[in-house]
Amino acid sequence: MLRNLLMVLHGFLSFAIVGLVLLQRGKGADAGAGFGAGASGTVFGARGSATFFSKMTAVLATLFFMSSMSLAWFATRPLAERPSSVVDTLPLPAAEVPAGIDSDAPPALAAPEPAPPAPAGE
Repeated sequence: MLRNLLMVLHGFLSFAIVGLVLLQRGKGADAGAGFGAGASGTVFGARGSATFFSKMTAVLATLFFMSSMSLAWFATRPLAERPSSVVDTLPLPAAEVPAGIDSDAPPALAAPEPAPPAPAGE
């Protein structure tokens, strides 16, 4: 359950990171910056130290990294209830019992009794 929730979160984070990166403009995207217009020579560049999109990308990238590490940790831990083979999930066939044997009795008592010996004088 937790593993499935973490995988859904991981997928959401990956799509969110891609979306945020595609929404951002590159440093050379301003046409005027190439000709010296604007404040392209400042310490942090024309856009300032960090925009909202770049901060959110850093936060989502950190969460993505943490979810990746968590999924890797879960992958190395076996599930207790998970069968080790597909054959283990098949139902066991019912044991076939011969007609003369009582199936509810323990195996030592289930064998038919020997016939009584014949009288000696006949």
